[in-house]
Amino acid sequence: MNQRPRVVVTRMIPEPGLSLLRDVCDLWVNPEDRPLTQDELFSRIATAEGVLGQLTDRIDAGFFEAAPKLRGYANYAVGFDNIDVPEATRRGLPVSNTPDVLTTATAEMAWALLFAVARRVVETDALLRSGVCPGWGPLKFLGQEVTGKTLGIFGPGRIGTAMARMSRGFAMPVVFCGGRKPNQALERELGATRLDFDAFLRTADFISIHAPLNDQTRHAFDADALARMKPTAILINTGRGPVIDEAALVGALREGRIAGAGLDVYEFEPRLAEGLAALPNVVLTPHIGSATSTAREGMAVLAAKNLLAMLAGQTPPTCLNPEVLTRSTGGRS
Repeated sequence: MNQRPRVVVTRMIPEPGLSLLRDVCDLWVNPEDRPLTQDELFSRIATAEGVLGQLTDRIDAGFFEAAPKLRGYANYAVGFDNIDVPEATRRGLPVSNTPDVLTTATAEMAWALLFAVARRVVETDALLRSGVCPGWGPLKFLGQEVTGKTLGIFGPGRIGTAMARMSRGFAMPVVFCGGRKPNQALERELGATRLDFDAFLRTADFISIHAPLNDQTRHAFDADALARMKPTAILINTGRGPVIDEAALVGALREGRIAGAGLDVYEFEPRLAEGLAALPNVVLTPHIGSATSTAREGMAVLAAKNLLAMLAGQTPPTCLNPEVLTRSTGGRS
């Protein structure tokens, strides 16, 4: 009788994914709702053949060295800047992520932030709850209308494209920037226009960041980029925090160089840049872009299916380095 493979899940995920793993694997799940420390993680994965981890887990050479029996790693996230994919590939280890299943939820969250900032929802909610709200007035709490304004998508991948499609009901011209490939869907369906970064910054009334974090996008929105945006512009980020230089953003918001921002991710997450929390023209949420039951359960199932495929020597549904499974067999380096 074949021994069941040992699998570590570094933080509790929705039950549908765990059920798939329990049917096949000897499963250990972190019982506490917090990331494991590095020492705890390395101790747990010492005999693991599969790991299903989180974006807060650093998957690098040290991780792989601590898991000599590892046959695959499944990331419970669409972003994978926490994974050293080239190192995994060098070692012949498949790794995966969870795209598609959280696209709608994250695009909707970007819209929630956009409207909350544009119409000052959080700011006025707090004032009303405080008991000192002065009530209605013809010049009080003026925000921005969204309909007919120009929406800018930075990173026109799955989520950026979904957000742009949702703009059709608001008759918004769409411009976009970034991406390695042409986005014919945006151009054909919405008449969207690809712009270089400078024209993009100067044109958009609302900019929503959906680009992955890499050397090209890190601090793309620095002090210089923020200065080139319209003073009435609103910046939304549901992608990765370090795409924005958060200290520069605090300065731009404080000085009124842009009108507002809505952030779901942060440069030093979960820590905020000094002064950010005190600003009335920013809406802050704790990385909840994919936090719907539908999306999180879909992520759990997809991550589990990815890991089970790796353990079976098959190509996972959303593998980041499928070439490792098509190589001729050989020992790990």
